[in-house]
Amino acid sequence: MTIRRGTEADLPRVHALIVELAVYERAPDEVTNTLADMQRDGFGPEPIFGFFVAETPTQGILGIALFYTAYSTWKGRMLYLEDLVVTEAARGTGIGRKLFDAVVAEARRTHAYRLKWQVLEWNEPAIGFYKRIGANLDPEWFNGNMTADQLQAYACDPAVEAAVGHNA
Repeated sequence: MTIRRGTEADLPRVHALIVELAVYERAPDEVTNTLADMQRDGFGPEPIFGFFVAETPTQGILGIALFYTAYSTWKGRMLYLEDLVVTEAARGTGIGRKLFDAVVAEARRTHAYRLKWQVLEWNEPAIGFYKRIGANLDPEWFNGNMTADQLQAYACDPAVEAAVGHNA
């Protein structure tokens, strides 16, 4: 098994693993991201994410770790691990640990001061994995988000929105 930096040619399999993860997380209809979106956002003029793949010569890509650079006002540069996915048949074989190691190595390479990620409260296998590697699982913070529909419905101050749009 090899761990390597992902390429644009890997995106169809990466997208399939993301869909597999959505099914596992009981949200199969929530994936609206497309291959075209991923090509633009990962390999276009302003890439905003990177990823590692785990593959074998006979089975192809069995797992991914997708990450992006984020910023903490308290700590500075950090890496955010968006998804660590191993196909169901290959779980428990050490692939997840190797992918996590690659993300830690990337955080070190980029001089990140923190690595962050989320795990669902019911995902006991993932929670067990993170506990075994000595990670902090912080129960004090709530996760906030707004959907695309909520973003569109939100009432911004018109002057603020105009100023942001004018400078774009």
